[in-house]
Amino acid sequence: MITTGRIMFFGGLGASLAVGWLIFPALLYKHIDQPLQFSHSVHTGEAAGLPCEDCHRFGEDGRFQGIPAVSKCAECHAAALSENPEEQRLVETYVTPNVEIPWLVYSRQPENVFFSHIHHVKLAGLECERCHGPHGKTDNLRPLEVNRISGYSRDIWGRSISRVRMQPWEGMKMDDCAGCHAKQGVVDSCLDCHK
Repeated sequence: MITTGRIMFFGGLGASLAVGWLIFPALLYKHIDQPLQFSHSVHTGEAAGLPCEDCHRFGEDGRFQGIPAVSKCAECHAAALSENPEEQRLVETYVTPNVEIPWLVYSRQPENVFFSHIHHVKLAGLECERCHGPHGKTDNLRPLEVNRISGYSRDIWGRSISRVRMQPWEGMKMDDCAGCHAKQGVVDSCLDCHK
């Protein structure tokens, strides 16, 4: 026989879990849309066939150059190539006036973290998808999820509150880095990554 006390206990437990696992994370992160809906699949697919390195390259000193300048976009988009409103907005708002696109970076690491793309991509041979997921095959850019307290992206902020992985790829969280290093037998100290 179920008593009123048990009903209240399990009801309170269920409500607490819902608040902790569903409502609190929804309130903790704000969603910010990218300035344009860039399609990686159009640019890397059969239509254009651009390799990732065409836009995301390494400098001569080995540093990752990140998101390309609007001048790179202007090489193909001096004028709109189609009736696509996003492409027309790209040309009118950014390419023609030569204004840099204020892209939001999903993977900006905290100030005390040093990460070398060249060590992981060129020396270790890791594919970009290993940490960034299938980002290069997407038709739209997802919104940036920013922690309202820390200001960091959800992509680099450790395990989720529920301990349930939000995506199938490894990611850019410290837990993911430590797990990958352990699997690969990479022995390092905290100071190798943290300043």
